[in-house]
Amino acid sequence: MSIPSRTLGGRLAVGAVGFGAMGYAGAYDQSAAGTESPVDLIGRALDLGVTLLDTADLYGDSEEVLGRALTGRRESVVLATKFGIVAPPMGGNPPVMNGSPAYMRERIERSLTLLKTDYVDLYYLHRVDPDLPIEETVGAMAELVSQGKVRYLGLSEAAPDTIRRAHAVHPITAVETEWSLWARDIETEIFPLAQELGISVVPYSPLGRGALTGTITSRNDLSENDWRRTMPQYAEGTLDKNLTTLDVVRDIAEAHEATPGQVSLAWLLAKAPDVVPIPGTRRIAYLEQNAQAVNVVLTADDIARLDAVTVTGEREYMADNWTSGVSPQLNQ
Repeated sequence: MSIPSRTLGGRLAVGAVGFGAMGYAGAYDQSAAGTESPVDLIGRALDLGVTLLDTADLYGDSEEVLGRALTGRRESVVLATKFGIVAPPMGGNPPVMNGSPAYMRERIERSLTLLKTDYVDLYYLHRVDPDLPIEETVGAMAELVSQGKVRYLGLSEAAPDTIRRAHAVHPITAVETEWSLWARDIETEIFPLAQELGISVVPYSPLGRGALTGTITSRNDLSENDWRRTMPQYAEGTLDKNLTTLDVVRDIAEAHEATPGQVSLAWLLAKAPDVVPIPGTRRIAYLEQNAQAVNVVLTADDIARLDAVTVTGEREYMADNWTSGVSPQLNQ
């Protein structure tokens, strides 16, 4: 089986389902890093046609692991990484972002070294620097394109005005943001804007950070070290209520002889022909299941029922500037 391809931003061909490498490095729980050989996992991904591999300088040893796993196979993948987060909002501390040209130049060199490559296919600003106009950051990122160190540019969790301003400086190929049945705010402004500008959307956490797979039945399934416990949607009492949304997903999955996760991914794939979700996993069996979501063709009634799903609680920490993506105006 080799999954069909899609085109990001009208210029970058990738498999219709990508691979998010955040969870593989134990980003949710550092005591639960990859359980299968990364060489085997990535090798199987490429065999399936899962060519978009997404990582970041923030994801523990993810870049280094990918660099080792891709030895001899670099030209077979579309490699995406990110910079811009110095520290996430953990332990009650506010997030720290840095989109300065100097910091970017430092981080791209580090990423290239760890990934064992001369170039990155898609380079994202991981979070918008609230103190620096986006024009300055993207202008510096565009220099990396001219230097051949980066092929295409992307933004992650950027506000609509920020996306439009960035795109005016240099074409933005993709916007990566959380989007799933449990995270729908993108649909109000960002998705329509992306469609207007010819920018593709790459949904991260398309399986609700694991909840939409059906493998999480309560907070007891999460270790004490798992930071999903700090998220509003996973709060005591709230998670149990939100998990009832799986009743609809399971019902549709049964009709299609599919898994809840496959239905959740198929729902995203049906949104537009250039939407490419990047589910993560540490197991080859789940990787194969995710790829097979391309074979699930939902009916209009299925999509309407899934569109009606609602959950309680914000999708993220929602700390100041963490997901707002607002950039100060140039010359402000």
